[in-house]
Amino acid sequence: MWGSGEPADSYYAVRPECTDVAKSRFKIRAGKTLSARKWQTAFSPEGHLDIGKTLSRIQRGGIHPSIRGEVWEILLSCYDPKSTFDEREQIRQRRRTQYARWKEECCEIFPVVGSGRFITAAVITEDGQPIQHPLVILETNQDKGSALPSEDGNSADSSDAEAIATTSEIIKKLINRGPLDKKVIQWLLTLHQIGLDVVRTDRTLVFYEKQENLSKLWDILAVYAWIDTDVGYCQGMSDLCSPMIMLLEDEADAFWCFERLMRRLRGNFRCTDSSVGVETQLSSLAAITQVIDPKLHQHLDALGGGDYLFAFRMLMVLFRREFSFCDSLYLWEMMWALEYDPDLFDMYEESESASNKAEGSKGRAKSLRHYGKFERENMKNGAGNSEAPLPISVFLVASVLKNKSAKLLTEARGLDDVVKILNDMTGNLDAKKACSSAMKLHKKYLKKAKKT
Repeated sequence: MWGSGEPADSYYAVRPECTDVAKSRFKIRAGKTLSARKWQTAFSPEGHLDIGKTLSRIQRGGIHPSIRGEVWEILLSCYDPKSTFDEREQIRQRRRTQYARWKEECCEIFPVVGSGRFITAAVITEDGQPIQHPLVILETNQDKGSALPSEDGNSADSSDAEAIATTSEIIKKLINRGPLDKKVIQWLLTLHQIGLDVVRTDRTLVFYEKQENLSKLWDILAVYAWIDTDVGYCQGMSDLCSPMIMLLEDEADAFWCFERLMRRLRGNFRCTDSSVGVETQLSSLAAITQVIDPKLHQHLDALGGGDYLFAFRMLMVLFRREFSFCDSLYLWEMMWALEYDPDLFDMYEESESASNKAEGSKGRAKSLRHYGKFERENMKNGAGNSEAPLPISVFLVASVLKNKSAKLLTEARGLDDVVKILNDMTGNLDAKKACSSAMKLHKKYLKKAKKT
């Protein structure tokens, strides 16, 4: 299907006992995949990147795993492609300092942050009272870095004495702080949920056999929950953050890559008493399907699936469950290349702090070739003049439904059948074909929407 090429699975080793993991369809192909050599030659001596040429190469064949992290930083608008090597390094150092400052704030409240350990149990009640029994967050083995609770509530052996003492000190510090403010209570309540999700995230990968990598993931999510009080932490965010830990060696760099991704997706995670943010995209998905495949929409609606909640997971974690680990990364980078917008870097910098803005990044003229193909299509059709254009992920889900339309129409007699049919696709989807189908649907939808 993919032709000859080097399999990419070897870069993301799977634990030998995990024998039912879907194999990647993505192969590294000479002349199509963005290689380290092509990436390096895309920069001028000063560090200016020819982003147009880079985007087209990614759209053709993805990114070689050896350079994936640094390319993602550009795709996610961590840096302006037109900046110099020196300008990017200044921004990198500034951000590392900022991350260290936030992490220190978290550590002062709860010293497990940054300790190489993590927790999976609640440390505080909902009314702000610290849970005082030290066994609640018993450190089973400090050398491993975990802070998992004892399953039977009893100390394993005397080697835990030091850990229990450490835990007792943490609880004492919380008690001695006096009444905790709302932000601190909310943050502390999320820490054990982060821990529970961390130990379940990508557990088939050898990379996460190392406790230091698990604790790094826990730290980043804990710091993010501290600074983004509007969203905090929600299930699914660990799936989005996990690849950043693997691709970027420096924890601060991984944090900022994740933070930039969350800029795009945080609306999905924002909750109110009556709704979840992703419902907006689900409504858009319903509208697209109604235009593209009215019979399918009518059938799903008759089954009670008109709210499209069965597609919730696909949008929340960007198809991490529908594709193998390697293929999901390939899908992400193609999506980001297709919808790349060179203006986002300036927008993100301005929203952080105008005074922190990199010199010379403002006011540069950008040609259409600096935008991704999906974004160019939006601009050409005037989409987004009055509201933000729909992300390509919504059209990807629509293309998956369109592809399974015949099966859904003939075999789905209830929502359980819909979910089963969609779950059966896991590991059987072609990321490149999915993006191509999404682009065609997007073009078709824009034309039809114009006529109405």
